[in-house]
Amino acid sequence: MQLTITGHQLEVTEPIRDYIETKFEKIKRHFDQVLNAHVIIRVEKLQHQSEATMHIGGKDFFADSREDHLYKSIDLLVDKLDKQIRRHKDKATNHHREEAVRLNQAAY
Repeated sequence: MQLTITGHQLEVTEPIRDYIETKFEKIKRHFDQVLNAHVIIRVEKLQHQSEATMHIGGKDFFADSREDHLYKSIDLLVDKLDKQIRRHKDKATNHHREEAVRLNQAAY
């Protein structure tokens, strides 16, 4: 997975970069076909905003979050993306199983 991190109005330090990379490993564990992700973190007055776009095999996912603390904002962002990706994975894998179960029940 290619991860690009950009900071607006703040410098992306090594601890911030490491924190984001470890959080995105959670997403990679749930769905290993992530091609690339672009994360933008910015400060607007007293709010920290994080947003990310992920490209997964022909589909793009976007999430953003605003919090008082930068690390809270990143946590919320990763949770939102993880939820979207798990939902996408469930739709892709369970769609045909449910169809097969219905067909098998109709045959008996």
